[in-house]
Amino acid sequence: MLSRVLEPEVMDTLEEALDYDSMDHSEVNRVFVADFLAAGASAGTVADLGTGTALIPIELVQRHRQFEVVAVEYSRYMLLVAREHLSRLGLRDKIFLVQADAKRLPFADGAFQLVMSNSLIHHLPDPWQGLVEADRITAPGGLLFFRDLARPQNEQQLQHLVTQYAGNANAHQQQMFADSLRAALTVEEMAELVTRLGYPPTSVHMTSDRHWTWCARKPRL
Repeated sequence: MLSRVLEPEVMDTLEEALDYDSMDHSEVNRVFVADFLAAGASAGTVADLGTGTALIPIELVQRHRQFEVVAVEYSRYMLLVAREHLSRLGLRDKIFLVQADAKRLPFADGAFQLVMSNSLIHHLPDPWQGLVEADRITAPGGLLFFRDLARPQNEQQLQHLVTQYAGNANAHQQQMFADSLRAALTVEEMAELVTRLGYPPTSVHMTSDRHWTWCARKPRL
């Protein structure tokens, strides 16, 4: 098994934000939203942690106008690009951008019935801190829906995934994807963390050849 190699926690240049945004995430985002809805997400306000350039909130509210999203991102450059998207699409009344650290969220306990996140966990040096905060802001009975990359078993598998899913991307985009795969948790590592948090390990499972998903309801008091 490849050892975990951390990547920068925040994309802190405009070039990185633009390169990330220009990659084709459309199918991944479409599937994420479909699976989030299938998991039982109903109309209301959603917290999206590590929103990046807000592509998943955009996908969600364009298809289902009954949702509003509080989109949380630490990188000011990601938020800059996200803000341009929302202005262009006329969605600033549906998606609200918040610059905040996912490890120290500026929200009250139990503030949200719906908390989602895509590709945040692999950016966190200590994912436990982010999971504790996500759980804290989720109301009893609320839905937690997290998805991220899964670290491959070896370098050969990693390079295969880069070729398959970023083969047409530029060199910097390919390197970003490879670095993200190296920084990702395995499904077993994620299952161990959610077990410590009080959720069943079976709530984490592989949902593609490169993604795990954690889907759980917070126990009611």
